[in-house]
Amino acid sequence: MATKSMDYQKLLARLVKDFSWPNDYMFKFIVPFNPNALNKVKALFSETANLSHRESSKGSYISVTAIQRMEDPDKVIEIYRKAAKIDKIIAL
Repeated sequence: MATKSMDYQKLLARLVKDFSWPNDYMFKFIVPFNPNALNKVKALFSETANLSHRESSKGSYISVTAIQRMEDPDKVIEIYRKAAKIDKIIAL
């Protein structure tokens, strides 16, 4: 993802410590404006996820927010791992 890779072990430890599971989890991503990239991000989530997106002021990027019910922290990590395969994605 972007310029640095995510430390999944550190994220997992934080998810275990800070959340009870199952729980709604908010994901935030930024991708270059491109319908294909937006569709790839949307495909990471189920139909039950609450998805919203917004273009940047210059229209060169799209931010995507998804709130989805996650069963456990491993499922959260799984989505981040899949997202990392999308070209030029930034996870927030």
